[in-house]
Amino acid sequence: MGTLVRSTVLGLAVGGRTSTAFAVPVMVGTRGRTGLGAALLRLLARAAVVGELVGDKLPSTPSRTDEPVLYGRTAAGALGALALSVLERRRVGSPLVALLAGGAGAFVGSIAGREWRRWADEEGPDGLRPDWKAAVMEDALVLGSAACLVGSSRDPRF
Repeated sequence: MGTLVRSTVLGLAVGGRTSTAFAVPVMVGTRGRTGLGAALLRLLARAAVVGELVGDKLPSTPSRTDEPVLYGRTAAGALGALALSVLERRRVGSPLVALLAGGAGAFVGSIAGREWRRWADEEGPDGLRPDWKAAVMEDALVLGSAACLVGSSRDPRF
C-alpha cells in the first residue's frame, strides 16, 4: 500500500479510536527490537488502546465530534500518519501527503463513527442495541485496520 492509502486508513482508524495514532507508529517502529525501551513503548501503546476501548463505552465520554475532541482527533490522525510515513522511510513528499490524508481520514472517520453509532442505536436492528454493541463492532474494525497497517508495514530499519 502506498502512503496515501496507508495514511487514510490510519486516519479513519483514528476517527474511531484516537489511541491508534500513537499505537500504530509505535508498533511499527519497535518491531524486531528487544530492548526495555521498545518493550515499554509497546506496553504503553497497548494500555492506551485498551483504556480508550473501555473509556469509550462510558456514558460520561464526550462525543468524538464535539469541537475540541474533533480537532484533537484530526490532529492525532495527521501526526500519526506523518510518523508512520517517516518510520517507513517513504519517498520525499510522502510526509506531506501522509499529514493531509491522515488528518482528513480522522475527520471523516470521526463523523462516520458517530453516525454509525447513532444509526445503530436509533434505526438499526435490535441486535446492535444497546449502543455498546455497535461500539464493539467499531472497535473490531478499528483494531483490524490497525493490525493490517502494522503487519503490512515496511521494515523501518531498511
